[in-house]
Amino acid sequence: MLSVAVFLPLFAGVVLLAVPRPRESLVAWTWVTVAGLDLALVIALWVYYPTAVGPGQGAVGAFAYEAHLRWIPSVGAGYHVGVDGLSLPLLAMTAVLFLACAVHSLRQRRRTRAHAVLFLFLQTVSLGLFSSLDLLLFFVFFDLSIVGMYFVIAGWGHGPAARSALQFFLYTFLGSLALLLGFIGLYLAADPHTFDIVELTRRPPLEGGGPAAGLILLAVALGLAIKTPTVPFHTWLPPAHTDAPAVGSAILAGVLLKMGTYGFVRVAMPILPGAWREYAMAFVVVGVVSVLYGALVALAQTDFKRMVAYTSVNHMGYILLGLGAAGLATADQARAAALAVTGSVTQMVSHGLLTGALFLLAGALHDRGGTYRMASYGGLAGTMPLLAAVTSVAAFGSLGLPGLSGFIAEFQIFTGSLSFVPVPTALAFLGILVTAALFLRALQQVFTGDFRIPEHARTGDLSARELVAIAPLTALSVVIGVFPRFLLDPIEPAARALVTLVVR
Repeated sequence: MLSVAVFLPLFAGVVLLAVPRPRESLVAWTWVTVAGLDLALVIALWVYYPTAVGPGQGAVGAFAYEAHLRWIPSVGAGYHVGVDGLSLPLLAMTAVLFLACAVHSLRQRRRTRAHAVLFLFLQTVSLGLFSSLDLLLFFVFFDLSIVGMYFVIAGWGHGPAARSALQFFLYTFLGSLALLLGFIGLYLAADPHTFDIVELTRRPPLEGGGPAAGLILLAVALGLAIKTPTVPFHTWLPPAHTDAPAVGSAILAGVLLKMGTYGFVRVAMPILPGAWREYAMAFVVVGVVSVLYGALVALAQTDFKRMVAYTSVNHMGYILLGLGAAGLATADQARAAALAVTGSVTQMVSHGLLTGALFLLAGALHDRGGTYRMASYGGLAGTMPLLAAVTSVAAFGSLGLPGLSGFIAEFQIFTGSLSFVPVPTALAFLGILVTAALFLRALQQVFTGDFRIPEHARTGDLSARELVAIAPLTALSVVIGVFPRFLLDPIEPAARALVTLVVR
């Protein structure tokens, strides 16, 4: 069933390409139907997950719905997929976000078929990466995501979209080459040689660390850090987000950035535990710098979409802080380390939902006024109360207000990290204050005060289509914020198992 969920969107895309001159409405509704079916499959995977993985497990190395087929046996690479508590929530978040984008694109009238097929392709690539248990398979999906997003930005973006797409491609492709170099290093270090993630986790090559493990971790971390992105590898992000279409930005920030952070918990930490412990402080420092830099630069932005883009750098920094802090734990501190890892994975889900919603809302604002410049708007709450309400919930969730998913994630990261790195955690805490200031300033400027819109702008509130696409994302953030147990139940055992592999 997992492979069906992964490849159903790609299959539907191929069928759409084979249909001669399909109507635009047929293409759009086919995309929505397939995305809805795929979400139903992922929900079924979630519902039957405890039974599939066995009671009391759900941990790294105890995967459910595994499929293992021979692919390139001469190098020990196979089609090996499966899910655990680290990957299942990301699969669900991915399916929800792609369905939201499909609904949001129902009125897409610009090369509709190519647009839908590209997003169906990206959905298969994303689900495939989050379920990959083979390094070569992981790398293939990782690289294909770059290709798919390049065409989305170049084909449906605005402004200097071609230049931004090229910059995005070259920068992230360079990162993927570093990642491949690290994967080859892991393959050569393993005895017997293999790309199988389960085998490499069970018998980590270079387990004790050392120079060779450090160099391999450097290559893997460089590739993942560019994709995440963290400071100083974030420069491709603002232009890519600013010039991408709204649904492209939502998938780029909500799903594709998580490929980097997920790689840290799936590959870097469990397969190179010694090197992760040795260099954990470096990840903490990069995480804190990303938190503060991303927040301060976002505060200086006058463009709403660019501001949201920089908050992604800030939020990815929290994740790296939690994962780095876990690498400094001893066996006696495993509980706190597991809490930091659980918070980091929860943050991946929360950020995907909320930032996806914010980028779709930025698209709605641009559709009406033709600009993302915040000074061009004012007092919109009076004429667009739905836009104001949904944007406020997404912004408050993103700044970590209690009762929303961001609070659950950040509370766990800070509580778990404080024992190991009190000063960096305290500095990162300031990031929340700056994030709160920048979101409140944006809400105040756009939605309060005297009414102001660009000339020739439309003043209609969110349409039913936009509301159906965006509101569930913010509603899920509220559900996670109030009833987080259903999300934490699969994550916590996997986080504990990961920490067991990493701590001294």
